Amino acid sequence: MAEQKASVSVDHRERPAAALLDEMTHDEMTRDPEAQENHPSVCCHVPGGRRGKMSPKLRSDLEKRMNRIEGQVRGIKGMIEAGAYCDDILHQITAVQSALGAVARLLLESHIQTCVLPRLKEDDPEILPEFLKTIRAMTKSV
Repeated sequence: MAEQKASVSVDHRERPAAALLDEMTHDEMTRDPEAQENHPSVCCHVPGGRRGKMSPKLRSDLEKRMNRIEGQVRGIKGMIEAGAYCDDILHQITAVQSALGAVARLLLESHIQTCVLPRLKEDDPEILPEFLKTIRAMTKSV
């Protein structure tokens, strides 16, 4: 029986990691400027330094979320300046923390799919300690 390849969805959240890895290797993507522009899964670790490379849809979503969070933080500052009730301020702070957590989870998912998995596949010795350090920092703040 012939082996079927997984279909690749346009939406990064539904895109199986195996499909990402089958398309191009990490080295091919980082050496080809056209691939970096057109391929939503180009890794963050490129020659000459680290650079984030995410799909335009994800970038737009994260920017919108961060703009909303920025507005919430400014609102909290205004509440403090106006002498608002502490409990109300604390609830707003909790909402901001939750929103930042959602941004972090989206970015982490993208990072795993576009950077960590390809570099693990290529036996990059630096990726595992780097990733574990990130996970430790993220779970420490929980």
